[in-house]
Amino acid sequence: MAKTCIILLSAICYLFVHSDAFTASGWTRAHATFYGGSDASGTMGGACGYGNLYATGYKTRTAALSTALFNEGGACGQCYKIICDYKADPRWCRKGVSVTITATNFCPPNFAQPNDAGGWCNPPLQHFDMAQPAWEKIGIYAGGIIPVIYQRVPCKKKHGVRFTINGRDYFELVLITNVGGAGSIQSVKIKGSKIDWQPMSRNWGANWQSNSYLDGQSMSFMVTTSDGVTKTFMDVVPANWGFGQTFSSPLQF
Repeated sequence: MAKTCIILLSAICYLFVHSDAFTASGWTRAHATFYGGSDASGTMGGACGYGNLYATGYKTRTAALSTALFNEGGACGQCYKIICDYKADPRWCRKGVSVTITATNFCPPNFAQPNDAGGWCNPPLQHFDMAQPAWEKIGIYAGGIIPVIYQRVPCKKKHGVRFTINGRDYFELVLITNVGGAGSIQSVKIKGSKIDWQPMSRNWGANWQSNSYLDGQSMSFMVTTSDGVTKTFMDVVPANWGFGQTFSSPLQF
């Protein structure tokens, strides 16, 4: 009886601790192409601002999203499980395999071409322009474009959330990377050791800005992901910080 109670209590505690965990969405149809070369070197940078994707941990499992998915940068950091739709295109699909990617870039529309002949990222199409190594996990190179089914899934990241401080005095531009759970960020607040919490605004992609003077102050961040989960990263940036530096937290979503 005692053993049963312990097991039951453990299960209840697990559900309580993980009750706010991001859960996978349903499956949706889309299409996917590839870019960036066989080593994905052409995918560096991008509209989310992650820079060198090798250094920031995203590596070659990435994709640029069409307008319908990108949400003006609001989708940066989201993770998607993608499967080639073998029933729709058995010639170019690899059967029975999937790949999980992180959204790191924007695939712009090309209104000079029709949606079904080159304008793959035109609204309202849902389209993934994937890093070539990721795409080739599910598709055969010669196919070029493949039908896929996808679902948004929880992001599983090693180590904690990272904060890179760029900008200048009175303009702190903070790049937030390696975000688990929902992956994408809904809102951010910043606190200096001499000032109270203040809201930040999205500048572009995963870059959030503050117009406060924070030189010589330790900095804390309150980050809310797109599923409404909030975590506070107290004093993650020490008072002797400098522009261009990155600071890692032990906390993760």
